[in-house]
Amino acid sequence: MSIVSNQKFFIKFTTISLCLVFLCEIVTAQQKVDTTKIYSISEITVTENFRNTEVRSTAPLQILSSKKIEQLNVLQVSDAVKHFSGVTVKDYGGIGGLKTVSVRSLGANHTAVSYDGITLTDCQTGQIDLGRFSLENVDMISLNNGQSDNIFQPARLFASSSVLNIRTISPSFVGNKKINGKIGMKAGSFGLLNPSLWLESEINPKISATFSGEWLSANGKYPYTLKYGPHETDSISTETRQNTDVKNLRIEGALYGNFSEKESGYIKSYFYQSERGLPGATVFYNAESSSKQRVWDNTFFTQGHFQKEFSKKWVFQTNAKYNSGYLHYLDPTYLNSDEKLENSYLQQEIYGSASVLFRAFEHLSFSASTDAAFTSLNSDLNHFSFPERFSFLSDIAAKYVTNNFLITSSLLGTMLTEKLKIGSTDQQYNKLSPFISISVKPIERTDFRVRMFYKNIFQVPTFNDLYYPSFGNRNLKPENANQFNIGLTYTVSIGKWLPLFSLTLDGYHNEVLDKIVSFPNKNTFGWTTLNLGKVNIDGIDFTAETALKPSDKIAIIIGTSYTYQRALNVTNSSDLEFKNQIPYTPRISGSGKIGIETPVISVSYSLLWSGKRYTLFQNYAENRLPGFGDHSISVSRIFKLKSGIISTNFEILNLMNKNYSIIRFFPMPGRSIRASVSYKF
Repeated sequence: MSIVSNQKFFIKFTTISLCLVFLCEIVTAQQKVDTTKIYSISEITVTENFRNTEVRSTAPLQILSSKKIEQLNVLQVSDAVKHFSGVTVKDYGGIGGLKTVSVRSLGANHTAVSYDGITLTDCQTGQIDLGRFSLENVDMISLNNGQSDNIFQPARLFASSSVLNIRTISPSFVGNKKINGKIGMKAGSFGLLNPSLWLESEINPKISATFSGEWLSANGKYPYTLKYGPHETDSISTETRQNTDVKNLRIEGALYGNFSEKESGYIKSYFYQSERGLPGATVFYNAESSSKQRVWDNTFFTQGHFQKEFSKKWVFQTNAKYNSGYLHYLDPTYLNSDEKLENSYLQQEIYGSASVLFRAFEHLSFSASTDAAFTSLNSDLNHFSFPERFSFLSDIAAKYVTNNFLITSSLLGTMLTEKLKIGSTDQQYNKLSPFISISVKPIERTDFRVRMFYKNIFQVPTFNDLYYPSFGNRNLKPENANQFNIGLTYTVSIGKWLPLFSLTLDGYHNEVLDKIVSFPNKNTFGWTTLNLGKVNIDGIDFTAETALKPSDKIAIIIGTSYTYQRALNVTNSSDLEFKNQIPYTPRISGSGKIGIETPVISVSYSLLWSGKRYTLFQNYAENRLPGFGDHSISVSRIFKLKSGIISTNFEILNLMNKNYSIIRFFPMPGRSIRASVSYKF
């Protein structure tokens, strides 16, 4: 199919998508709705428990509210995400180490990260480092497997196998108070210092502003044990991790506008700057000799959102974003004529989106979304290709909902055109991706539901995958994934003593053709990338949570998650790695938490555990990493003053001082402590 015919096809697809929505409006005009009249709706306050939302969704949804996050002994978004079932966070050790997320073994590129409703991107690597996002200004984190039941969203959020949503705190004022704020300080082991500030102000009844900033620094020099063999009699040595220092600054500012009951929007700017060491892989008998690499990051983006409700039936929203990311890498020990390897990269993106929602009937609604983005990557590398990519996405979706039945469906069209300033032929990718999900409540008086979904999606290789001189592979094919899920959910509330008890159980099967697999080669900056012909992923996710209220002043929260997954390479039956587990995918993993809240003090305990993993495609004993359990505990107390609230918290992390690695030769910290104090006014 030629480029011209492809463009005509997607223009027709988008035009038809929008015309279908407008056609529905013409049909329903027979209902004698006076479009010149303004209809007012009384205000409704929704107070549904987040957990109820999770069990009623057609596709698996997990939510961590700000209160739940406080109970988990976590510092960054990456730490909190580890408590979701089905999630593997690749953590290369220390506060400054790279942290990426993979959901149900599909890879980091298949998980979109949304920040206040607009997707974060990295055209160079395709992987969002979750370690750069603090929890100080986060109101909620949620994870959608498959797709959200919300059909009124940008097309980009339909274009991934899963979506991690980060929602920051929106301005809220009580009475005549015009300014709210919070000042905090965290300090802990390995030189951790983390002061933070958050402010919100009401400028006038329609406009408000927020500001958030923090500084984080740590030397990262933690001890670990290096064992020289698999047997008990093998020698060991105690080493100190080097080159894991980090210094970063994050600043965010936003203006929010509630112009009327039908119009609202915001504009937000984000700036992140860091300098950190890249810890190298530990080497026997010379453990930290290669740990000299440094990296400097500068990320800036401005994004805006506007939404307008024209009538009870029609709602429109638009988004725009400019993103710039600069990265400077230095390896002073590289063996070449310059006696170093030093490179800089600059990526830029311009993005726009428009969506329309049409509520055709009481239970039926439709939406259409169109997104466009232009991304480019520049570098001072010799013989660099200077790639540019134009992406055009268009989606139509429908949703039907009653008390006992919910169904959503969508069809996403994707067109990507890629050009090189220096190099060979241009690339063209085109795809239609369907999705359907269903949730049924078979028993009227019992909140028990059966849900299922199917989704097809594809992911193109990143610029690094294709064009990086030392490891780029221009022969990489796009991944094509088919996701199948069937699950059961149940929730119940029994009086005051048991306000919540819920269970979810989901079984899934993913088929991935031409799966792109990346893993570090010598250090976390250099990677090896290749296609696997076919990977089959089968698994089970289980979650349970209960809230107990033995008295009006005491609350007990208990929760757990468990994941079992077989992610097997089934490319070629004659290969040695046929039906072997793919690298760094544990067969079993899970988490648990217990929190006790009293008027005087609150205590929480959390556990992360993982079974064995393999570091290479061949599942030999020498390639196996042992399982681990990471226990943490915290004690907190709140002091209420007339002028505000003082919160204190003390944590012990990795309580059992377990010496483990998530990635081989990149040891995680042992036992550490962290203390924090904040004043909210």
